[in-house]
Amino acid sequence: MPIDPARLNFTEDGTPCSVAYGDVYHSHNGGLEQARHVFLGGNGLPGRWQGRASFTIVETGFGLGLNFLATWAAWRDDAQRCDRLHFVSVERHPFPREDLAVVHARWPELASLAAELQASWPVLTPGFHRLHLDGGRVVLTLLFGDALELIPELQCRSDAFYLDGFSPATNPELWSAGLLRELPRLAAAGATLATWSVTGEVRRTLGELGFDCEKVAGFTGKREMLRARFVNAGDTAATDPVRHALVIGAGLAGSSIANRLAERGWTVDVIDAAAEPAQGASGNLSGVLRPLPSLDDNRLARITRAGALYGLRHLQRLSARGLPVRWDACGVLHLARDPMHEEKQRRVVEAQRAPGEYLGFVDRDEASRLAGWPLPLGGWWFSGGGWVNPPSLCRANLAAFPEAIRCHFGRGAAALDAGSEGWRALDANGKLIAAAPVAIVANGVGIRQFPQAAALPVRSARGQVSHLPAQADSAPRVVVCRLGYVSPAIDGVRCAGATFSVNDEDPSLRVTDHRENLAKLDFILPGFAAGFDPARLDGRVGFRPASPDRLPMVGAVPSVRQADRASPLSSIPRHPGLYAVEGFGARGLVWAALAAELLASELAGDPLPLERSLVEALDPARYLLRPPRHTMSEE
Repeated sequence: MPIDPARLNFTEDGTPCSVAYGDVYHSHNGGLEQARHVFLGGNGLPGRWQGRASFTIVETGFGLGLNFLATWAAWRDDAQRCDRLHFVSVERHPFPREDLAVVHARWPELASLAAELQASWPVLTPGFHRLHLDGGRVVLTLLFGDALELIPELQCRSDAFYLDGFSPATNPELWSAGLLRELPRLAAAGATLATWSVTGEVRRTLGELGFDCEKVAGFTGKREMLRARFVNAGDTAATDPVRHALVIGAGLAGSSIANRLAERGWTVDVIDAAAEPAQGASGNLSGVLRPLPSLDDNRLARITRAGALYGLRHLQRLSARGLPVRWDACGVLHLARDPMHEEKQRRVVEAQRAPGEYLGFVDRDEASRLAGWPLPLGGWWFSGGGWVNPPSLCRANLAAFPEAIRCHFGRGAAALDAGSEGWRALDANGKLIAAAPVAIVANGVGIRQFPQAAALPVRSARGQVSHLPAQADSAPRVVVCRLGYVSPAIDGVRCAGATFSVNDEDPSLRVTDHRENLAKLDFILPGFAAGFDPARLDGRVGFRPASPDRLPMVGAVPSVRQADRASPLSSIPRHPGLYAVEGFGARGLVWAALAAELLASELAGDPLPLERSLVEALDPARYLLRPPRHTMSEE
C-alpha cells in the first residue's frame, strides 16, 4: 500500500492537527508535558529502565514524534539509564522531514535530538525502517503503513506500550480489539501500558487480554487517563545471552554481522583464511546498491527495498564516523529491456507512488541525459542508489569496533565442532582457532565444507567482471543497468558485467566472458563497447553463494535434512547456537547490512527490523518445506 504523507495543519490556537481525522496531535496545553505525564509517567519511566541492558517501548501512532523525543530526552538525562533503548512505532501517515522540522522548532529544548531524528528520517516507503541514533544506543524502528497489517508482523518483547492514536471516535481501527489482541503476544514479563483514553470498550478489551487496568489523574484539562500492567504468571524475563560469537568469513556477510553484534557489546572472533578482508566474492572493485521493485510488491521487492535503504543508512553512519568506506550515491539508472518492459516499469512507479528520492520513471531523453549517452528507452531512476567498493566496506565494518572484534586472518576454519566451550573452529591441523557459545557461518560457498550446514542448498555461481580503462568524470557518471551493469570510472577503471555461471569452478579470467560482458555493455549503452578488445581486458573472478529462490539465508541452521512440508518453521530442529548468513548471490551489497542487523537482533533479543513474513522468507530452514528446484538465475 503506498504511503500517503500527513499534511501539516493547525487549529485556531496553533495546535497541530489532522484535517483527515478531525483531531489534534496533542493537547493544546502542551505536547511535551502531555508526553511526560501520560506516557513516561504512566509507564513508570525512567525508573523501570534503570539498570537494564535494554528496554523496549512499542507505540501506536508516531505522529509528530514528540513522545519519542520526550522519551529519548528522559533517557539521556538519566544517569542510571539502560544501555540500549528500543522504540518501535507504527504510523500510517508519516510527516515529511520538512514538516517535522517546522513543528519540532516549537520545543527548543529538544533541538539537538530533533535535528538528529530529522537527519536520519527515512524515505516514506511502506514497511519497517530502522534508525540508529545516539551512537547506536537508541534504536528507532518505524513501521510505515496500516497498523492492522504491520503490528501482527512485528516481533519483539515490549516492556512498555504507548497507545496514542487519534481518538477512538475518529480513528477506531487503532483502538480495535483486533489490534489490541496483538499486545499480549508482544508483551514482556511485567509490561506496562499507558494511554490518555479511558473508554469503556478499550478498558474491557485490555482486561480480557490480561492487563490489570486502573484510571489515574489525567493531564491538565483531562480528568483521567489509563495505565495498566500485563499480568501473566507463566511469563518469565528473558535471560541475557553470553555475548560472544565466532564468525566464519570476513567478506560482506561476515564483516557485517560482526559489526552489528559489536555495536551491541558482543565480543566477536572473525576467522578467514585470507590475509585480509574481502578476498573472495566480496572483493570486486565496485558493486551496485539499488532495490528491485515489482508491480505486486512481492517479497523480493519488499526485501530489496528494505535492504537497499538500510544499507544506504549504514554507509552514511560509517562515513559519519570517519571510516574510509568508498561509495557514491551517484544514482542508478535501470533501463527497460524493451518497450513492453518500459511500460511495465512506468506502471510500477505509478502504482507505488513512491517518493522521487527513492524511485522515479524517466523517459528516453531524460535517461540519455542522466547516462550521458544516447539510449533507445527509458526506465527506473533510483536517485539514492549508487556504487560501493565492497572491500572498503568490509574493512570499515571491522574497524568500527576494534575493541570488540578480533580478527584471525590467515587461518581457515576447516571444521566446526560443538563442545563444552560452545562452538569451536578448528584449522586443517585440528588446532583450535577460536571458540564461542554462538557460531555464525558467513563464508559464502565455503559453507559447503561444514557437515552441519548440509541442509542449505548453497550453490557456487561464478561471476566475471570486466575492467575497462576510463578517464575520470567520463560518461556514464551514474550506474547504468540493463541485464548487466556498468559503473562510473573509479580510479581509472570502469566495471562492467557480470557473468553468472552456476557450478563453474574455473578461477581464471576468460576472454569468452569478457566478450559476454562487452555484449551486455553494448545492450546497456549501444555502441559504448566498440573500442574495447576483450583479449586485452583485465577483470576479476569471484564465486558467489547463490540460493534457489534468490533470497539470502539468515538464521539458525537446521539440524535435519528433511522435514514434513506441513511443519511450521519454528518446529524444525536446529543446531543449538549455530547460525548462517548466506546465499547473497549477486546482491551482497543489498542484503549484507540488513541481514546482519536481522540476525544480530535475533541473537540479542531485540525487536526484529523486518516483518515476520519476510523473516520467515529468509529462514534457512525454508527449503526443507519446499519441493526441490533445479534451476537458478540472477538478473
